[in-house]
Amino acid sequence: MPRVIFHVDMDAFFASVEQRDHPEFRGLPVIVGSPPDQRGVVCAASYEARKFKVRSAMPSRTAGRLCPHGIFVRPRMDAYRAESAAIMEILRAVTPVIEKVSVDEAYLDLSASVPPGGDPDAALEAAVPIARAIKERIARERHLTASIGVGANKFLAKLGSDFRKPDGLTLIRERDKVEFLKPLSVRAIHGVGPVTAQMLEAKGFATIGDLQTRAAELPSVVGSFAADLQARAFGHDDRPVDTSEERKSISAENTFLHDTDDRPTLRAALKEMAADVAQSLAGHELGALTVQVKVRYRDFTTLTRQVRMEDPVTTAREIYRLAQFLLARDRLVTGPLRLLGIGVSTLVPPIRRQLRLPI
Repeated sequence: MPRVIFHVDMDAFFASVEQRDHPEFRGLPVIVGSPPDQRGVVCAASYEARKFKVRSAMPSRTAGRLCPHGIFVRPRMDAYRAESAAIMEILRAVTPVIEKVSVDEAYLDLSASVPPGGDPDAALEAAVPIARAIKERIARERHLTASIGVGANKFLAKLGSDFRKPDGLTLIRERDKVEFLKPLSVRAIHGVGPVTAQMLEAKGFATIGDLQTRAAELPSVVGSFAADLQARAFGHDDRPVDTSEERKSISAENTFLHDTDDRPTLRAALKEMAADVAQSLAGHELGALTVQVKVRYRDFTTLTRQVRMEDPVTTAREIYRLAQFLLARDRLVTGPLRLLGIGVSTLVPPIRRQLRLPI
């Protein structure tokens, strides 16, 4: 059976929700994040703000300089999560085979929803009206726009959703995929991060077309990653749509208004984050075998340290004490901190400790 995969990606999701809920913001550069006169980063930017080169994860002060007339809005995570849940219900009405990647994007496997046949491109083309109907329902019911990529695998579908944003719909046929990929940057390939991209570009691999024509040279540049890279360059990707909702990690971070090494301030922040993480663990009925701390200094140097436990931790007190242990063991507070964070991973069912009654 030919594979038919959608990648549904909401357009500038947080900022678009704000523009929908505040009509006076429509058509204006909206920046979701901390105000530019405070410590913090941009969570999302509307397309009007992106014209000024404002991007997510950018320091808010930088965004304020680039876009002096930008409208800064504090994030409303509860509102975005509620909106995400409504959108995911629309997608589940189409197929139960969904992989939710984040609050604003998901993969859908429509392979069983199109007429069976041997022609992969015929199956992909038959799915386009379904993609169009999804976009129309999101626009009608949620008053938001989504971009959808349609392809025979997750890699191509993701490229398609990025291709004509916002409000795009792009089909990448099997017969066209090699030519479609040729002009794209090597950085468009899943798994090619900044370091790998720099290595490839230093050797003259600027586009995916370069990878296609000089595939034999790849092992000497990227070693064992060469086979995967070559497969992606020709549009091959056998990753399944993962329908499990298993959480891989939970974390909380605090970016301080002013760099600080004040112990009471750091302890208070650590306790609050440990409580947040423990609450999330409880909500998912999970425990964690790995606890991690993260620190960022005023020069943006970032360090992480972690410890692995034999039994899962579940309480705020346990998480807090292990985070304190890591900070002390590795002497991470050697100067003022810009950011402090706690994370837990290797998530497993919690151990139900049996109460010991007094004799």
